[in-house]
Order: sequence, then C-alpha cells, then structure tokens
Amino acid sequence: MPIDAEFQAALERAGYELPEPMAEKIEAYVRVLWDWNERLNLTRHTDWQTFVERDLRDVLQLVPLIEPNEEVLDLGSGGGVPGIPLAILRPDIQVSLAESVGKRATVLNTFVEELDLPVPVYAARGEDILEDFRFETIVVRAVGSMLKICNWIAPHWPSVGRILMIKGPKWVEERGEARHFGAMEQLDLRKLATYPLGDGENEGVILQVMPAARIRE
Repeated sequence: MPIDAEFQAALERAGYELPEPMAEKIEAYVRVLWDWNERLNLTRHTDWQTFVERDLRDVLQLVPLIEPNEEVLDLGSGGGVPGIPLAILRPDIQVSLAESVGKRATVLNTFVEELDLPVPVYAARGEDILEDFRFETIVVRAVGSMLKICNWIAPHWPSVGRILMIKGPKWVEERGEARHFGAMEQLDLRKLATYPLGDGENEGVILQVMPAARIRE
C-alpha cells in the first residue's frame, strides 16, 4: 500500500528516502499518535511537514550514531519520539521506552502493540529503571536542561554507557549553565552531529556525554 501522498511529499522536500516497509510503519505510528493526541496531549507536530522536519529529522541524525546490538533507553519518551521511529529504522538494536507519566506509558504500550514492535515500555522514573537495568545509550529529547540531566545521571553512571542529548540552538547556553554549577566536572562532552532544523535559521545538535575517565581507558 503506497504511503500517504503528503508524507511522501514531505520526505522528498527534506531529501529523505526511506525503505518502503519502514516508511509504512512510521506512517502507521504517526497516525495512531495523532489519533491519541486528540485525547491526550502527546505532540504539537500534527502535520506531515512538521513531523518530517522536526521529529523525523532528529531521529535520522541519531540513527548512524548507534552501534549494532546496542541497548538504548529513550528516557521521558512522551509520545514515542525518538524511540519508536528509531526502533523502526534500526531493528538491529534493542530500544526501550521510559515514561513516568502513567497515562502516557499506557498509550506507548498501545503503540508498540499495534505496530508489533519488540519495544519494552517502563512506566517508571529513570532512576528506578537503572536500579535493575543497564543501557549502553540513553537518549534524551526535550526532557530538561543539560544541567538537570547531568545532575540526574551523576549517581547512575555505573548503569549507563553514555547519554545522547538531542538539543536545539540553546545548547551552548545550557552548557555554560551546567559548567557554571559544576555539573560537567569529570564528564566528556562531544558534538556528534550538527544539522539544520528546517526553519532556515537554527541548527540542531546531538551531544554525547560520558565520564571522561572512560575516554582514557
């Protein structure tokens, strides 16, 4: 079944070409997301152009930064971005979703069941999950400032390999704040990707944060 013409047109305008089965599954995800969005506020991106330029763009930048077989946790998954599209585009990795808001976690479970994705959903806070599980990569998108994230992860580094932060143009200010309050001490921060956000003015980045000691090992 051909994908939606507006979705296809948005992909072409952005210069993206997806394998047909993956495009079909992403379309199915977005449709169920929008359907639930009418009952529960999950996303402000409710047209194909915005989805492609904002949500899918971030995910496609994330895709090549993860190694095969990595165990990845999408922390604060909300409506499922980036975790669900990432799981669709990278079936060779294990993606899990974490959402502490019970209603949203329930809806995420509905999404992965309807899409037949092998994606666990944890209705819990990140610190509780990391008491029992270890992840090579934690992905965060729109869940808090760099200062907040670094302070939160500080006690949990034994359970985390690295954090990949998807950030917008204010990331430099956030880095300054985090450094000012000492949250970046003994951490290594690297910019792994830089890309236009589609508005013609701003750039997005993907930042890797991990203990500096591991870089020297």
